Amino acid sequence: QVQLVESGGGLVQAGGSLRLSCAASGRTVSRNAMAWFRQVPGKEREFVASISQSGGRTPYADSVRGRFTISRDNAKNTVYLQMNSLKPEDTAVYYCAARRDYSISSSTSDYAYWGQGTQVTVSS
Repeated sequence: QVQLVESGGGLVQAGGSLRLSCAASGRTVSRNAMAWFRQVPGKEREFVASISQSGGRTPYADSVRGRFTISRDNAKNTVYLQMNSLKPEDTAVYYCAARRDYSISSSTSDYAYWGQGTQVTVSS
């Protein structure tokens, strides 16, 4: 079993930056594809970015491409999301997720393990 714990959320002004972290425990996730999703009240959870086991493949949602960077440190069993040039529309609860295998995906149904989420609020 894998446990995921996100951290790094908070309140930031538009144009600012935040770095989210997702620490995994229970077992190594170095061979698992990982991803970040986000959700606002009343809307479905949406894909933000994913990363392959080696970090060589990192697809992004169109809305964040060029502003957000996903990365991983397999030695620390941790995945990161660097968020720059933040906009008010980036306000959401951000969730870290892990697949059972190495195949990256943008679909929530493909991810077996989820963190509890961390709130990101961007003020205008």
